[in-house]
Order: sequence, then C-alpha cells, then structure tokens
Amino acid sequence: MSVNKLIKRVTTNTILSMKQQGEKISMLTAYDFSTAKALDEAGTDVLLVGDSAANVFAGYETTLPITLDHMIYHASAVVRGAKRALVLVDLPFGEYQGSADDAFKAAVRMMKESGAHALKLEGGVEILDNIKKIIHAGIPVCGHLGLTPQAINKFGTFGVRAQEEEEAAKLKSDALALQDAGCFAVVLEKIPAALAQEVSQSLRIPTIGIGAGNGCDGQVLVVNDMLGYTKDFKPKFLRRYMNMYSDVVDAAAKYVADVKSGDYPNESEQY
Repeated sequence: MSVNKLIKRVTTNTILSMKQQGEKISMLTAYDFSTAKALDEAGTDVLLVGDSAANVFAGYETTLPITLDHMIYHASAVVRGAKRALVLVDLPFGEYQGSADDAFKAAVRMMKESGAHALKLEGGVEILDNIKKIIHAGIPVCGHLGLTPQAINKFGTFGVRAQEEEEAAKLKSDALALQDAGCFAVVLEKIPAALAQEVSQSLRIPTIGIGAGNGCDGQVLVVNDMLGYTKDFKPKFLRRYMNMYSDVVDAAAKYVADVKSGDYPNESEQY
C-alpha cells in the first residue's frame, strides 16, 4: 500500500519512508490556492512553491528577480490550499548565498509568515554552513544540484550539467555533503540519467529528478509545463498531460463571441 495513503499529512519523514519502501515520490510546483487545492486532491506528495513563479507567473527570463516577499505571498496561498501534501518552498536568489545569519533570517521569516513545511536551497558545499544553521534551527531543507537556475548567469546555458567527469565528481560529493548536513532530500536537475541513478543509490535520503531520468526516487515538473500552459517550452524531459494553452484560448474566444453577440448572459444567467 502507498505510504502516502496511510497518513493525513505528508511530512519529511513520510518522504524518507517512501524511499525506504521503494515508492516513487510525486512533486509538482504550485503558486496559488486553487491549483494547490486541485493538485493536493489528486494525491501529489509534495507541492513545490518554486521560484519558477518568476518565469511562469511574472514572465521573467530567469528566476533571479523574484523576491522573498513574492515567495512568501505564493507560499501562503499554496499552504492554504494543501491539506495533505508537504509544501516545500524555494528561498529566492540573494537570500542565502551570503552569510549564515542572513540565510537563517530569511528561512525563519519564510517559515513564520507562509506556514511552509520545508525549504529548498540551490548549491552544494559552497553554502553548506548556511544550510547547517537553518537545519540546526529545526527547519527542514531540501538540496538542489545539477542545473541550478539561480546560477544561470554563471553557467551561461540551460544545457545538461555534470556531463564531464570533474563536474560529475563534484555533484556526487556535494550530494553526500548535503545528506551529512541533514538535508531530507535533494533535487537533481538536468543531469545524465546514469549519474542521477548512481547518486540516488548512494544516498539514504531521496532524490527528486527533473530531466534526470527514471533512476531518481521521485520526479518534479513545473505544473504550467505539465498542463501545457507554457506552449513554447519543449525540453526533452517534459511530458504534457493537457494542452491547457489551447483550451484557454478556445474558451476565451467562445466567451468573447457570446458577449459580442449578446448571447451571454441569457435569461437563466441573470437575476
């Protein structure tokens, strides 16, 4: 039986138990109350309030512009919509890459003001002390390695990471360091499937893949991509489960036509 079916609220301990029992972990992004409520009802294990809101909600090219205040706003809405799923929230760029004290203050503010259950931070040993300070305060942290979008200007491309031996070795070392620091999980983004499987098998904590193959302990997608609302984004790893962009265009066009013709509202739709 699914571990998730046995409990009223998914927790970090649930996620660890799912790995131990060989049950895959499902994660989707969410940025608002209504979507969170629907994804929660569908049985999604983890709702990630991603800084990808900068892209799919605000239209920025990167995740860098989104602020802590913005993320608290989105996270609060998702928390109100999620009754069972664990709500995981990205700390945005600039809030944790500096001092451990600044990272700690941003983490505490996010937890207190949004009601989130856990935080996700991008990076490895470079921010390990900051992660440790947050975890020591009792705040669960999920790591994120591989393609880390907050460092896109350093990479200069959204291409596959860790294809070369040196970068792959660092990723493996970073993953172990994050586990030893107390992270409860780690996201692996856009790395070779064989490497992701090797890392997943080497860790006690679960891995969540996006563009990292089927060897991870779970998978995550941006919900707007999965639903086909971002029609021009077509990476190899993306499977669309709807064509929402076309459906919205069609529905809106019908509404416009009905308003123009006077058909809407009809007698049954007025007081």
